Amino acid sequence: MSLYNLWEPHRHAKEPVTPHPEALSCAAALAKLHHRGWAHGDVQPNHFVIGPTETFLIDLALAHGGEVPESYDFRYRGCLVHYEAPEISRSILERGTAVPTKEADVYALGASLFISATGWRHVSYPDDASRKDQRQAIVDKPHRPVNVPGRQGKLIEQMMSRNPADRPSSTEVCQELRKAR
Repeated sequence: MSLYNLWEPHRHAKEPVTPHPEALSCAAALAKLHHRGWAHGDVQPNHFVIGPTETFLIDLALAHGGEVPESYDFRYRGCLVHYEAPEISRSILERGTAVPTKEADVYALGASLFISATGWRHVSYPDDASRKDQRQAIVDKPHRPVNVPGRQGKLIEQMMSRNPADRPSSTEVCQELRKAR
């Protein structure tokens, strides 16, 4: 089951969302990939398959970091815009391509936790906006206020910093989520 689907009942609950072990398992799956030298390039709630004992990160088609035979490699033109970091959206708008990074993955994980907890995209734009307009909104607008309570909300805020250097690493995200439990 995906993180978004798993947290759906919490979006309508009277009590605020509290830290869940699923957030840590998703962060751990991403940190494992990062530790191996790869950036995923398409982090989103549906790419975390949460099982009874382990969380798997799927859809590595846009991953970047290791040896990829030239015949299989292609230019990275972004991912599902709902989770793109501002620097990725900016690069795609300006150059038509970008380079996936671990920092952008952390932003996307924060946006994934945010949408899974609240049901809202990290940046507001019309549902029928073109991809170009969606990306421009991500570049121009701040993300929505993070209304997830406690340490998890503060962590999501840090993960979605506009400055990639200010974001925690995926390992640091795991450490903070362990503290939040």
